[in-house]
Amino acid sequence: MYQKLGKDNLSLLDEVYNEQIEFKDPLHHIKGLQQLKHYFAGMYENVLAIKFDIHQVDISSGQPQSLDVHHASVFWTMTYQHPKLAKGEPIEVEGMSQLKFADKVMFHRDYFDGAAMVYQHIPVLGWAINKIKQRVATDE
Repeated sequence: MYQKLGKDNLSLLDEVYNEQIEFKDPLHHIKGLQQLKHYFAGMYENVLAIKFDIHQVDISSGQPQSLDVHHASVFWTMTYQHPKLAKGEPIEVEGMSQLKFADKVMFHRDYFDGAAMVYQHIPVLGWAINKIKQRVATDE
């Protein structure tokens, strides 16, 4: 679905996510399908391009008392372009999504480096983050 998703077909989210979806990432905490659609609408409105490459998917069943609930770990690389970040050049971010689902996804949590995704591509913040990373690397 994420390979096809764009600002003109956000209705694809209805096919995958439960109405009561809880979505978390390092920058957001969203509850409800309508709020998730609003989040994606804003994201797709502001990017020049976005693509997800899925590397691995691991699925397991829930506890014996809830065998109809499954869990998945999805490992991915997101490549995107934003006109105000990295001079509009492509930015790659590695990440992992934790999903909980039955017939539809009811919980989605993304893990990724927020600095690699956004902050280090903002001129002054990027300089500061790179200096901190250099300092930490030399102190080890």
